[in-house]
Amino acid sequence: MSSKEFSNGRGERKTLEHIIEEMIAYMACYPNASYEITVGSDSAAREVTSFVTAIVARRIGNGAIYFWRRSGIEKVASLQDRIWKEALASLIIAQELRSRLREKLGEDAFWAGKIDVKHIHLDIGLKGPTRTLVDGVQGMVKGYGFEPVIKPFSYAAFSVADLHT
Repeated sequence: MSSKEFSNGRGERKTLEHIIEEMIAYMACYPNASYEITVGSDSAAREVTSFVTAIVARRIGNGAIYFWRRSGIEKVASLQDRIWKEALASLIIAQELRSRLREKLGEDAFWAGKIDVKHIHLDIGLKGPTRTLVDGVQGMVKGYGFEPVIKPFSYAAFSVADLHT
């Protein structure tokens, strides 16, 4: 899989443009529902580190679809470096999604509260070795105009992305 391609939950490869079309079709099935699109990343540190970013399109109260991609395999020196790279990978995808969805759906869909791309799920929490990184990483995410979500509520990172690391 190329680093520009994603896979859906069924393993089918998709470009970002195809993902947006699939999300719009998913939302069209229940046009009166509200939708939350969340992005989160995880990494697996072995001899080299593999990064996975997940996009979850959730129909509030009624299911979800997801997409994921492996964006890089590299040697990473520390847990701290991995966490910052995960957050940046999520931010890049979330910004692109927000922009493209606004182009396709228009500002009204966002202002009406029917769709939202505002949460970045982080694979960090107040317990464990990442607790010292929480303030800094959350601050960066807020600086980009998104709301950070940490464990135990950051399912896109520690559950969906983790499934594919």
